[in-house]
Amino acid sequence: MNKNRLRWACRRGMLELDLILGPFVEGPFELLEESDQLRFEALLECEDQNLFLWLMKRGQPDSPDLQRIVRIIHESRPQIG
Repeated sequence: MNKNRLRWACRRGMLELDLILGPFVEGPFELLEESDQLRFEALLECEDQNLFLWLMKRGQPDSPDLQRIVRIIHESRPQIG
């Protein structure tokens, strides 16, 4: 998926998701191995409600591949406090 399509796919129906996915695709995504970039693309196919739960650390995906990319996203976020 090209960068413009990724940016568009990161625009979700929830502001919280936009604030996590948008900066991720503009920064850390570029440094990922191709296999992890493909995992991120697969993650973007998931429902917003699931993404919200996973990215807010209120649950985790069943798929090990999706668990990996969710962990990468969590680790890439700046720590507050």
